[in-house]
Parts: sequence; C-alpha cells; structure tokens
Amino acid sequence: MRKTFIALLLVFGVASFAHAAMRTRTIAYTVDGKAMQGVLVWDDAVTAPRPGLLMIPDWTGINSTNIDFAKSIAGRDYVIFMGDMYGKDLRPKDNHEAQAAVKPLLADRPLLRKRVVGAFDELKKQSVHHAAPIDVAKLAAIGFCFGGTSVLDLARSGTDVAAVVSFHGGLGSDDPTLARQIKARVLAMNGGDDRGTMPDAPAFMKEMQQSPAPWQFVVFGGAVHCFAEPQAHSPPSCLYNPPVAKRAFALMHSWLDEAFAR
Repeated sequence: MRKTFIALLLVFGVASFAHAAMRTRTIAYTVDGKAMQGVLVWDDAVTAPRPGLLMIPDWTGINSTNIDFAKSIAGRDYVIFMGDMYGKDLRPKDNHEAQAAVKPLLADRPLLRKRVVGAFDELKKQSVHHAAPIDVAKLAAIGFCFGGTSVLDLARSGTDVAAVVSFHGGLGSDDPTLARQIKARVLAMNGGDDRGTMPDAPAFMKEMQQSPAPWQFVVFGGAVHCFAEPQAHSPPSCLYNPPVAKRAFALMHSWLDEAFAR
C-alpha cells in the first residue's frame, strides 16, 4: 500500500501535505427514480474555486481504492465528483461481480448515457450549491476503462461539457451518428496493445470525424489495457504502465487547460 501511495505522488506530483487535507463527502442523488450515491473529493486547504471533474471509475465502481485514486488526481487542481453508474446498493466486490454489473449498461447504451448524464448533472448541482469550491464555468469529465466508455457517451449525448478525457475506454458506439451532436472537446487515449479496445479504433476515428468539436485520439505503443491505474496488475491484458500514465495525465492536464481557457 505504501509503495502504491508513493508511486501516485511521483506520477501526479501531489505533495503529501496536500493529500492530508483531502476531504470526501457522500452525495445521494437519483437518476430516473433510481437511488444513486456518489462521492465528492477535494482539497480543503485550497479555498479558491477550481475546475470540477466528473470521474467515472473502472467497472469496479466506487470503492476505497478508486476514491484514493480520485484524491491523487484532484490534488489542488480539481474538485472531483465520482459518479455512480450502478445504484447505491450495488458495489462489486471483485471483477466477476463487476462484469455482471456492467453488462446491462453495455447492452443498453441509452440507459448508460442516462446514468452518466445524471452524474454530470449532479456535479453541476454541487457547483451551484457551493458544496465544494467548484468553478461552475469549468466542468469536464474523465473516465477509466468502463468509465472511459461512459464519458465518451456523455459527449455523444450532446451534453454541454467543456471536455471529456477517456483513459483506455471502450471506443465502440451503438449509434455513430450521435457524434454529430458532440459539444465537448474529446481526448481518448488507448494502449496500442489493448486487444479489448483497439479493434474499434478505425470505426471510432471515422465516427469522430463527424464531431463539430475538437477531438484527439492518442495511441501509446506497447501499452495494454489499464495503463493509467496504479492498482492494475493482471498481466498480460491489464497492467499499469507508469511512464505511459505520466504522459497520459500530462496530456489530460493540457487538454483540460485548453478547454477551460476557451
């Protein structure tokens, strides 16, 4: 655990004293009548408003590991709202349960989009209610694996979000024409050796050529699935790659800064 924490500090440049000031707050909300439970994460040592990010974690959903991951990303730069895609009573305990939880959403992409749009709407509410020091004019979304799939569908929904950033997310769509209504600046980053997502890369690029908003698709050579997640260690298909993660997060920061400067 200590080694993982130190690695996070090195990758994201978060000082230890900043981490000590991190706060979390459980947020109850509903999507289409279904009870959800997200988590707000921010550093209360900083009082100035900062960009708000919706974060959709990998298919294991909201748990202590992914909350710690959100803290390391938020640092002093962002307020993060971790969206709930499953409902407050469903928290997968392992990959087998996570696969079962995610299956209905991947089979019903309109439902997936409804859940992720609902989570983003809750982030907007938190900024208006001043639950944390969020700059309401600077809102974006990031996601990992299944979360990457989710935030790409947030963009496809036509939601007015400044940017979305997908880390090793699924690239396929149930309706490629939805790209015509994208308003967000889309950054998708995938591993060149990711056998689960890369087969959809040609169709994804063709789809995104319909987007009226700026987009970028980055492929990291030699990287597999899960390259950005420090807790990932299921070789050979799902493996953390520190140098690639460092480059990917640098691209994320640059992409968000550019989007927020518009």
